Amino acid sequence: MPGDKLVIDVVDNGGQWTHREWRMLRYLGVDTQIIENNTPVEELRELDGLVLSGGAARIGLSGELGNCAAFLELDIPILGICAGHQFMARHYGGDARESPKPEFGAMSIDLVGGGGAIFANTPETQTVWESHNDEVHVLPDSFFITASSESCNIQGMENNAGDRFGLQFHPEVNDSEFGKEMFENFVEVCNVAKKP
Repeated sequence: MPGDKLVIDVVDNGGQWTHREWRMLRYLGVDTQIIENNTPVEELRELDGLVLSGGAARIGLSGELGNCAAFLELDIPILGICAGHQFMARHYGGDARESPKPEFGAMSIDLVGGGGAIFANTPETQTVWESHNDEVHVLPDSFFITASSESCNIQGMENNAGDRFGLQFHPEVNDSEFGKEMFENFVEVCNVAKKP
């Protein structure tokens, strides 16, 4: 029944692959739509989760991303991708900067400490698709690193409460070997957290 579907929307931060995040969630049977990042919080649907997309905005330099600060106050699981990941880190007291070594294209990452919830049932070393000039370089308090690469220490992060997740790379792109599994894992987190 449609009413039984999880509701997870995608916040459009101007990323080139936002529609792929939406499409992946739809493929997984989620009730999803793309919303503008300046949408007032009071106009949001009753959500079970939220994805903060990547974007053209230089989060490491500007720190601005629509209403994402207000969205991060919601009591639902949230996945930040690329710019969304960088904004999330800054919002919770970490920091982002211009990458000493920007990454574009296929890169190898290594899971840290099992990789946390988003990387469940995926290999310790895997290929992902990168497209970023900026990166998180200071981990927020109450977060831990879930994945690293040779040129970027914080490829993935998760908070201790298990409801905030950040990924520097783009799991929605086909070149990320286990991107579908990452979205499946996020959907499962949202399903478990869904209030009766």
